[in-house]
Amino acid sequence: MILVVLGTHELPFTRLLEAVEEAIEAGLIQEDVIVQVGHTPFNSKHMKLIDFTSYDEMDRLYDEARVIITHGGTGSITSGLKKGKTLIAAPRLIKYGEHNDDHQLEIVNQFSRTGHLIPWTDEDNFEEVLQRATHFTPQPFYSGKNNILSLIESFIDENVKGKN
Repeated sequence: MILVVLGTHELPFTRLLEAVEEAIEAGLIQEDVIVQVGHTPFNSKHMKLIDFTSYDEMDRLYDEARVIITHGGTGSITSGLKKGKTLIAAPRLIKYGEHNDDHQLEIVNQFSRTGHLIPWTDEDNFEEVLQRATHFTPQPFYSGKNNILSLIESFIDENVKGKN
């Protein structure tokens, strides 16, 4: 099963769904496709569309997915990486009215440079990206959350608590 995740942003992201739909119609995708569409209005004869779902249900879908095709949100990306999933990430772009800025492009580029995912941008052929996903092994993901919290705690200890 392929899971497509569009997140919760209020602007639509039809460009990605159109690419997935075309791939299904061309026979490039032959397995079930489930899409968390969020606020993106879209009709499909080929994909199962759900607006939003619970955290537990989304977690189950991530577990069951062979490949996850996602927007460039950090939560959606890291959820897949923590499970060792193959991810194709497509940043929402301001020029298409999909987001307020292009921060998702920066996020996707960084995760791509570190070997965590396969990016899909305007310059990329979606068929080739799908083909890459069949033999892509993502680099293991390690969260830096504990390191960041430790740095913040040290900073507070040294600079705030010492002044009181």
